Amino acid sequence: MEHADFPDLAEESRHIWDRNARWWDAKMGEGNDWHRLLIAPAVEQLLELQGGERVLEMACGNGQFARRLAFLGARVVACDSSAAFLECARRRTSEHAERIEYRLIDLTVEEQLAAFGAGEFDAAVCNMALMDIASITPLLRALRRTIKAGGRFVFSVPHPCFNTNGTTLLVERDDYQGDGTVTFTVRVRQYRNMAPQKGIGIVGQPQPHYYFHRPLHSLLGTCFAAGMVLDGLEEPAFATPSANLAPRWDNFGEIPPVLVARLRVPGP
Repeated sequence: MEHADFPDLAEESRHIWDRNARWWDAKMGEGNDWHRLLIAPAVEQLLELQGGERVLEMACGNGQFARRLAFLGARVVACDSSAAFLECARRRTSEHAERIEYRLIDLTVEEQLAAFGAGEFDAAVCNMALMDIASITPLLRALRRTIKAGGRFVFSVPHPCFNTNGTTLLVERDDYQGDGTVTFTVRVRQYRNMAPQKGIGIVGQPQPHYYFHRPLHSLLGTCFAAGMVLDGLEEPAFATPSANLAPRWDNFGEIPPVLVARLRVPGP
């Protein structure tokens, strides 16, 4: 699928995340407002988790969402390509540790992903990470095999249309006509053909990391090519504006910064 995979950057990307992992873990902890207000509610709604289900989490980072899934009653296998991130995850995991297994897996290597077997999981999740993974085709093929027939895969990403290296947040005020109303807009200058670029996820992180932008036809098309079908979609946005009239996402209530999708493996 065009624009889906950039295998030549996989190793460098993994090394960058190893170097950023401990700083990122200290900054994120058990989740920020983006996770609590936007991402987790939409992901949990689409995941429709049932107690006792076996769930695979891809790119688990410091294990924050794996711990949430375990709290909700799931049996979780959480994997990441970064050994440093998994060290952070294990160190943070105390409650429900018996329900979580952490594994070091290079998510771009099909041979390693084959270890998950066939029909082993009721569901899978990948939270705000597909845009950080150089090649997603191997991962999606593995998910198609390892999720049971009728099972689901839920992912969240920065919205490919509105929240990328090709967009800019703008604040405009007309002081000469009308009542000086402030307008918040997003300028999209590039969408279809964006090369991988390094950027900052959180100000102060040790190194910029790669963003692998995939337009919707590429992102979802790769899922379809792997044999999954789309049957759920959410576009969460912040409900309460900031008191600070700045180009911050919580002031853009009409424009979603996140896309959350549910794919299913065909079956009963």
